[in-house]
Amino acid sequence: MVGFGAVGQGSLPLILRHIDLRPQQITIVTANDFGKDIAAEYGIKFRVEPLTPTNYISILESELGAGDFLVNVSFDVSSIAVVEWCQQHGVLYIDACLEPWQGGHTDRSIPASRRSNYAHRETALGLRSKYPGGPTGVLMHGANPGLVSHLVKQALLNLAGELGMDAAAPPNREGWARLAAELRIKVIHVSERDHQTSRVHKRNGEFVNTWSSEAFCGESLQPAELGWGTHERNWPQDAREYGFGCGAAIYLDRPGVATKVRSWAPVEGPFHGWLISHGEAISIPDYLTLRENGKPVYRPTCHYAYHPCDDAVLSLHEFAGNGWRFPPQQRLLREEIDAGFDELGVLLMGHKRGAYWFGSQLGIEETRKLCPHNNATSMQVNAPFTAAIIWALRNPRAGIVEPDELDFQAILELCTPYLGKLVGTYTDWTPLVGRDGLYPDDIDASDPWQFRNFRVT
Repeated sequence: MVGFGAVGQGSLPLILRHIDLRPQQITIVTANDFGKDIAAEYGIKFRVEPLTPTNYISILESELGAGDFLVNVSFDVSSIAVVEWCQQHGVLYIDACLEPWQGGHTDRSIPASRRSNYAHRETALGLRSKYPGGPTGVLMHGANPGLVSHLVKQALLNLAGELGMDAAAPPNREGWARLAAELRIKVIHVSERDHQTSRVHKRNGEFVNTWSSEAFCGESLQPAELGWGTHERNWPQDAREYGFGCGAAIYLDRPGVATKVRSWAPVEGPFHGWLISHGEAISIPDYLTLRENGKPVYRPTCHYAYHPCDDAVLSLHEFAGNGWRFPPQQRLLREEIDAGFDELGVLLMGHKRGAYWFGSQLGIEETRKLCPHNNATSMQVNAPFTAAIIWALRNPRAGIVEPDELDFQAILELCTPYLGKLVGTYTDWTPLVGRDGLYPDDIDASDPWQFRNFRVT
C-alpha cells in the first residue's frame, strides 16, 4: 500500500475483513508517520519513505513481485509511472484517482490541457496497447471516480423500468449508450453535499476536510473539466478543447476551485457546488457516447458538483484568498465529527420525468458502527475501493480498466452494505430555477435544456 491517508487508513480494516490476508502479507510505504498507530494496531509493516521519480523503481522492486498487488492511495506519486511498472512486472494495481508527481498540478511550464485529468486518463489508457492482456490495473476507483459510474448504470435501469422500457442491463458499452440516448439523458451531475460537522471548528491558517486536504487542493487547481454533450449548441466564453484524445470533454481556462455550479441533492435541495476536476466527468460521457459512422451522435454533458463540509468551505475560501497557497496546518475530520452525513449521488436530467437523483446517504453514527477509522465521506470511497480490489483479484488478467468497464452489479453488491440508504428521488428542479427576477439573464427559460448563452457560473 503506497500512501496511508484517509483512504489507506479507512480501507485497511475492510481489506482485512473481506480478503483472506495475514497482516504479515501487507506493507505500507508512505511519506510520513500519519497513521502509524493504526498500522501498528493491525500488525502491519510501516515504511516511511516517500516515492519519488528517482527512487520509486528500487522501492517497488524491493517490496513487490509477480502476482502481488499494489494499492496506490498516495498523492504526489505518478499513477502513470507506477501502473506502468506494475504492467511490466506482473503486479495487480488500483488507485482512487490519477496523480502526477509532486508539483504536477501547478507547474506553469505545463499547458493547462496537459495538467488535466483528461490528459492523465489518455496517457494511462494509452498503456493498454503497450501491455495488452497484462495484469489487472484498476484506474480511478473510489467513490468518484468509481462508485458513481455504477450508480449511473443502476439509475438508467431504474428510469427505464419506471418509464415502461426494457430494464435489463445492456450487454456492452454501445448498449448502455443507446439506453441513455433513448431515455434522453442530457446532463449528469455527480452531486455531493457533505453535511458532517465538528465540534472543533476551523482555525485560521488551517485546512480542514473529511478527506485529504492536500489531495483536495491539488485537484481543485486543475482546470475545471466537464464532459461535453452533443446537445450543447453554445460555447462557454473561456472553454477550450484539448486537441487530442477521445474528445468527450472540454475544460475552462480557470481552476475548478474558482468555478461554481448549480446542482441538487435530496436533503439539501438546490445548492452551489464547485466544478472540481474528476475523472468520472470524462469517463462517464465517453463511455455513454453513441457513434454512427465513427461520429458521435449522442453524448451527455457530465461534471462533478461538490459542496464539501462547512469547515472545508471556509478552508477553500481562505485557500483562494491566499492566492492558492496551502496553509501551514491541516486536519482530517474523523473522530471529532459530532453529527451529519454525506449525500453522494448522480443526478440524471433531461428525461421525461425531469431529473432523477440516485445515490448514497450515509450518516456518521452508522459509519462508526460499520467500520473503524472512517467518516461518512471516506466510507463512501473505501467500500467501492475495496470492492474493486476484490473484483481485480477475481479477474487478475483484465489489463488496464476504468470503473465504467467493471461489472457494476458485482461492485454494488459488495459495497452497498456500507453505503447507508440508497435513495432514488425525482425532482422538477433544473439549473434555471431561480435565475430570473433580480437581474437580466440571457437564457431561454422556455426549454431548460436549450441554452442560448450557456454559463457555468
